[in-house]
Amino acid sequence: MRITGRGLGSVSVVLGAVLCSAIAARAQVRVAQAVKVDVSPPLIELARRAQTNAAVRTSVSAQVKPLRKIPLAVPGTASSDMALQSRAAIAQRAKVASGFQGIGVGLGSFEPSSTPPDTSGAAGATQFVQWVNSSLAVFDKSSGAVLMGPVDGNTLFAGFGGGCEERNDGDPVVEYDKAAGRWVLSQFTAEPPYLECVAVSTTSDAMGTYYRYAFDMGENFADYPHMGVWPDGYYFSFNMFTPGGDRIGGRACAFDRTAMLAGMPAEQECFDSPSTFGMVPSDWDGPTPPPGGSPNYFVQFGLGGGASALNIYKLHADFENPDQASFSAPVQLPVAAFIPACMETEPGPIANSEDEGGAGCIPQAGTGQKLDELSDRMMYRAAYRNFGDHESLVATHTVARVVKGTNRVLAKGASIRWYEVRGLSAQPAVFQQGTYGPDQKWRWMPSIGMDGAGDIAVGYSASSGGMHPGIRFTGRTPDDPAGKMEAEGVILKAKGSQLGTSRWGDYSALSIDPGDDCTFWYTTEYINKTGPAPGWSTWIASFKFPGCQ
Repeated sequence: MRITGRGLGSVSVVLGAVLCSAIAARAQVRVAQAVKVDVSPPLIELARRAQTNAAVRTSVSAQVKPLRKIPLAVPGTASSDMALQSRAAIAQRAKVASGFQGIGVGLGSFEPSSTPPDTSGAAGATQFVQWVNSSLAVFDKSSGAVLMGPVDGNTLFAGFGGGCEERNDGDPVVEYDKAAGRWVLSQFTAEPPYLECVAVSTTSDAMGTYYRYAFDMGENFADYPHMGVWPDGYYFSFNMFTPGGDRIGGRACAFDRTAMLAGMPAEQECFDSPSTFGMVPSDWDGPTPPPGGSPNYFVQFGLGGGASALNIYKLHADFENPDQASFSAPVQLPVAAFIPACMETEPGPIANSEDEGGAGCIPQAGTGQKLDELSDRMMYRAAYRNFGDHESLVATHTVARVVKGTNRVLAKGASIRWYEVRGLSAQPAVFQQGTYGPDQKWRWMPSIGMDGAGDIAVGYSASSGGMHPGIRFTGRTPDDPAGKMEAEGVILKAKGSQLGTSRWGDYSALSIDPGDDCTFWYTTEYINKTGPAPGWSTWIASFKFPGCQ
């Protein structure tokens, strides 16, 4: 690996945006080639071998996977959430079109081996690929029939050698590269050598052959990877920790997409910063690419001293001349004041729960066991579109549903904060924002997207003391009032609550169907029957706004 010093790019100050001094120092690009690349046999053949070859199962996941929390600043004393939508007066226009069982309890004889289920999935031309924790499956998206699996995720790397084949540690990401018609699947290794294992299909068939890559993450653990497809690269964000679990900072990387689509040796260009925990890269949807030479936009929320902001970083990769690669200091866009869910607004250090997940705070029906809300980071994805006359980026995370008390403001409940940012190539600005909390249910772990007509949708988990954690969604059309979502839609009413641990999924996944650029696909977890973890199920559903054609 070689490290090249490079100055930070210039930053436009917009709407009072302030330069973040925490990374105002010079950034260094870390450049390295993938440590290994090959082409696999068809995945369907590897899956068949795995059913009779126990040697593929070389890594046993822990019952409860640790949650490595990231630091948050002092929340300040904001008196209220001015973006709170406390009721939804507009009927939900989008309708659920399909739904079927995903990986988990209820899918044949599958039994979860660990919790929580980090649920990732996306729709392709004819298939839906889902990767949950350490298990991978392919479904027919029309019928919901299982076409392959579930198999261990590292089945994809059978015969590849090294940590990618030997370990099956999870934190998977599934993307469908719509412009190329290819699948991009990845997971990490959680023990040295720390790798990000990435496979790019050679066709649109998820059960076919793959170009397989191992990217070296260095001496420290690259946790919580998230991916965005961009014309020049596959962009990743990571939260970095020492092998002993000490927090280091964030990492932003670009992997050479052009080379990986051709199965050629591929370069990685990465930037580290102590202040970039919890960000996610932008993920390109729609037929129109970003303007030529556009950087990828990494999104992170900022919090401290009573000021709330959305931080927009720009990673410009240059695989021809890595010395020209850059990672900019952020543009800080002021947003309506918020407080992370389950935290009071009294001044003082925020007490993050322990790495194992702490006590949690989300209530469930029939038990005193609370669930983790994971409000310390952006949620996947930051979805990008170029409409020709404007660019749009939508992003989301979990915040408190703020209620005023007699002597102080208390954070009661959890709600979905969402944003639409425009002007990315010129002067980024928050076009609209909202906190969706139309009643006192607790809503968390959202994933957001936008269709070709500009309709925005968010899928998420919802629960309360009188309700099992279920699967819900909301959305809006361009004709709806700015900052407002429509009434909540129900995807699945769950029949059970989770006992024994607060650890709920670390993310869910909302994707857009490449066939019509209108249908949203959402996958996340639920509990079918009250009992101890791991006893989770997952669901895969599609819905569509009638105005999107």
